[in-house]
Amino acid sequence: MVVELLPLPNWVTFFTTFIILLLFTRRRLRLHRRKYNLPPGPKSWPIIGNLNLIGSLPHQSLHGLTKKYGPIMHLWFGSKPVIVGSSPEIAKVFLKTNDAVLAGRPKFSAGKYTTYNYSNITWSQYGPYWQQARKMCLLELFSVKRLESYEYMRKQELHAFLHELFNSKNKTILLKDHLSTLSLNVISRMVLGKKYLEKSENAIISPEEFKKMLDELFLLNGVLNVGDFIPWIHFLDLQGYVKRMKTLGKKFDWFMEHVLEEHIERRKCVNDYVAKDMVDVLLKLAENPSLEVKLERHGVKAFTQDLIAGGTDTSTVTVEWAISELVKKPEIIKRATEELDKVIGRDRWVEEKDIVNLPYVFAIAKETMRLHPAAPLLVPREASEDCNVDGYDIPKGTLILVNTWTIGRDPNVWDNPYEFIPERFIGNNIDVKGHDYELLPFGTGRRMCPGYPLGLKVIQSSLANLLHGFNWRLPNDMKKEDLNMEEIFGLTTPRKIPLEVVVEPRLPHHLYSL
Repeated sequence: MVVELLPLPNWVTFFTTFIILLLFTRRRLRLHRRKYNLPPGPKSWPIIGNLNLIGSLPHQSLHGLTKKYGPIMHLWFGSKPVIVGSSPEIAKVFLKTNDAVLAGRPKFSAGKYTTYNYSNITWSQYGPYWQQARKMCLLELFSVKRLESYEYMRKQELHAFLHELFNSKNKTILLKDHLSTLSLNVISRMVLGKKYLEKSENAIISPEEFKKMLDELFLLNGVLNVGDFIPWIHFLDLQGYVKRMKTLGKKFDWFMEHVLEEHIERRKCVNDYVAKDMVDVLLKLAENPSLEVKLERHGVKAFTQDLIAGGTDTSTVTVEWAISELVKKPEIIKRATEELDKVIGRDRWVEEKDIVNLPYVFAIAKETMRLHPAAPLLVPREASEDCNVDGYDIPKGTLILVNTWTIGRDPNVWDNPYEFIPERFIGNNIDVKGHDYELLPFGTGRRMCPGYPLGLKVIQSSLANLLHGFNWRLPNDMKKEDLNMEEIFGLTTPRKIPLEVVVEPRLPHHLYSL
């Protein structure tokens, strides 16, 4: 598209150019004046900085730059200084040693337009509001007692999921569709109190439309929106992302308003109402006068959206990548099913309490999270004050990125890092709970994903039962070498082309009945 502009007087052109360059260089002049000792990095262009070096898969672009400039690297995204950490040692200094100083969040457009003006857990600024939200998650929403109370829901939905796969036996299926339905049904019942997304005449939104909304949410929360880094062109919305964010925000708000109104009406009808789901818990907390920061209606909606989104996409993406790797290596499936047959037997399904006795299946999950981290770049942090990392200065306001995709491929940490080898996790204590900086699928420190215990349960139990209940193969005599393993980037990183597979039951057929 060509846009025709009327000619401007020379003095207007000169003045506009001068102001633009002044705004762009002001930050750099300050850094130079202070004589910061910044990490190494590529030379940058005026205005755009190093954005020209970042492709459609930013984590892979940064991975390539890391090979040249090292595990701590300085770049410019427009006028925004960026420091990238790409080793376990640097990640530890970022996320543990300097955790409090680097716990801020940048004010990106996605947080403003898709999460109620930074009101959710992911994008809220570090401070009293976020601290209160985190406390709510740890003590109320994701407490051991509450997660245990919802176990029967997860068990019922998993059984229904396995039944549905059984009915699709010997047919080519899109695994992602089934996995996302499982995750949404589990999370809907736990968070919203019922399956809002079932196909029915009274449904307020179709499952397909809601899945599209979630896909859009994760995409838009991970994109590099140029206007966030070159503020003076933000109003142009050159990539069209802000328009999409505003549209998506309105769709989610319409759905959340419906959910809240239903819950509020239900609570009015019962004296001394007992919370049945997480929205009930949030509404009850919103009425608590002792809260340090009042939880407003938009906050309840933001947290609810966070719980739904965070509880669905991560597990779906991880399990789909796991099966993608396994269909290429049937010998790994064979070893896993031998473990399952020995520990579980062939007369029942795997339960959550069994996972501790299935080290090889858990090793498959860990290896998947190493090679295909759901969030290859942890949600960006921002320095709230000047600090020092590995002898380098990090100025206040710097964007902090941790590239877990590169850490998972570090040859100094992992043997044959590009190979899918679950055995590497047998006999060691490397875990995914934020203590081992070689493997950080859920992050660590203050900003660690508060819902990771639930995510881990869903990933482990669904993967274990998929391996226990079915044999897996690619469709139409497709060769494993031809399986496309490309990815797309967002806040999470799913497969570019959803996995098509054929399933064959391997247990007695009566186990699959409802």
